[in-house]
Amino acid sequence: MISYIYIVLFNQVAAFIETAERQSVSKAAEALFISQPALTARLKALEADLGAQLFVRTPRGMRLTDAGHAFLPYAVRALETLTDGRMQVNALERGGAGRLAVGAAPAVSTYVLPALLKRFTEGFPRVSVSVRTGHSEEILELVLREQVTLGLVRALQHPDILSTPLYEDRLILVVEPRHRFARSGRIGMEELAGEQLVQFDRTSSYRDLTSALFVTAGVSPAGTMELDNIDAAKKMVEQGFGVALLPQTSVADELEAGTLSEVEIVDAAPVRRKIVAITRRDSGPPAGQAKGFLATFEEIRDELTSWPRRSSASSPRAEERRARSRAPARGRNR
Repeated sequence: MISYIYIVLFNQVAAFIETAERQSVSKAAEALFISQPALTARLKALEADLGAQLFVRTPRGMRLTDAGHAFLPYAVRALETLTDGRMQVNALERGGAGRLAVGAAPAVSTYVLPALLKRFTEGFPRVSVSVRTGHSEEILELVLREQVTLGLVRALQHPDILSTPLYEDRLILVVEPRHRFARSGRIGMEELAGEQLVQFDRTSSYRDLTSALFVTAGVSPAGTMELDNIDAAKKMVEQGFGVALLPQTSVADELEAGTLSEVEIVDAAPVRRKIVAITRRDSGPPAGQAKGFLATFEEIRDELTSWPRRSSASSPRAEERRARSRAPARGRNR
């Protein structure tokens, strides 16, 4: 009912403005691509609703009455407002405007989300984006409480969410480039028994994956260094204070710059963690801004998550690290 009233009112106001501007029923009807009787009917209906005559016929055409002159500026503003509103609704449906609240787990928010947001905002400049960070379980709660629209987390099971697969983040062994492991680029798990293992964030699921890898192999590192975040762990490895198993996306710049080296563990299965986008199930499949966000991710998936980098140019961070890598390490070299 509301939609019908909106259409009728819109058509009546448009007919009134067009006739006032052209001072001719025939020209106004032609401009609106309707017949003259249809336009006349719209004008009479509008006059009936207002309870006032808006036009008088003269030898020179249709002229506004005092009531018509009084009503015209309000009609113009109303038509502009309705037109802008309709455009805004259409933009929202396409994801081209509005707001998008994103929640992301630490590794995603630090190493994948910034470049993704940059590309998204370039393609959707009228969308206002806010970001919340936390561990995957915390982001799940934000999604369920509708505090964020979209969560970027490790794969989780919950009956009230829909999951869209994004990518798999692989844990890789990294060492300082002058470490003995870097020379061969391949080791067995037993060789890690003589190394100090640099670990990060004991509450992270990556920590559980690392522990499971060592337990399965029956190997214990010679020592451990526990830090609270990935960047701190990378710094320690770069300075020769140990080796670390870190998410591939987190060390892509360092590998490209040559400040870290990847070492293959030949007798252990690759350790991977699935990263997904989650939304509330009762909201249906991602639409609007969320759909546009995920489409942007698909466009640059390889650039964001693959190693070697698929983009043609090195990142500024990689260039900076490449320059620093020429300086000798100050830590322990093995």
